[in-house]
Amino acid sequence: MNPAEGLKPSYDRSVESKIGFVSVAELQYVTATMETKIFSWLGREFVEISGEAQAGASVESATAELFGRFEAALKTNDLSLENTVRIRVFGRDRQARTDATLARSKILSGSRRAASSSFISQEWFDSSGSGGLELLALRPLSPTAQRKPVDFEPARNYLCYLEYDALLFFSGFTSEAATLEQQVKDVLGTLDNTFARANTDWAKVKKLSLLLQRGSDIDAVKQALAAANRLSVPEIEFTFVDGFAGEKYLVEIEATALCP
Repeated sequence: MNPAEGLKPSYDRSVESKIGFVSVAELQYVTATMETKIFSWLGREFVEISGEAQAGASVESATAELFGRFEAALKTNDLSLENTVRIRVFGRDRQARTDATLARSKILSGSRRAASSSFISQEWFDSSGSGGLELLALRPLSPTAQRKPVDFEPARNYLCYLEYDALLFFSGFTSEAATLEQQVKDVLGTLDNTFARANTDWAKVKKLSLLLQRGSDIDAVKQALAAANRLSVPEIEFTFVDGFAGEKYLVEIEATALCP
């Protein structure tokens, strides 16, 4: 495959669905926008909600309030936070990212735990808020589908991956290697081991999402993916951010796969 084939650059928080339908609704509150999208993918219906926490309160409490708004939006679609499969946290700066992540860990606990990642990004925000969320929820094919959250060993404050309705949602993985290319290589190796633990493999991976340090060379990342023979993944997307949980990180990679 040509290195450019199958790659879908994404420079904002938009979502693209290649099949099925997409429904979009916006809710305006104070100076921020909350957007809900409903789309079909992998033979299932998903609901994605993105929104910015209101300014004027602590980031942690404002993010908790935002989760409440998300839950209300999910209820209008006969879902709840229990259906969350992936959550991304955004902070305008490093402290805001930390505070918003703290709210996430308190609210998405127990059976609500989901694949997680968190980032610093000024350009993600349209309002004056400092915390924001992107939440992906799944309507399972069977109402009796069980969630199976799997921790890292030893456990961290976020999941290694979530198994739900015969799908696998992996949290963002990172590396502290010296170069971007080496970090990509390292993370792909970590995913090799994690997929084996989940009893899946690269043939069942349906999407890779690469969150990159703003200004990174996408062509260099494509070459690293090609060198690892990972361009066969059906969907690969890129998003730029300003920072990560670790100051040495240059890329964070999320994966979605089918169960064996």
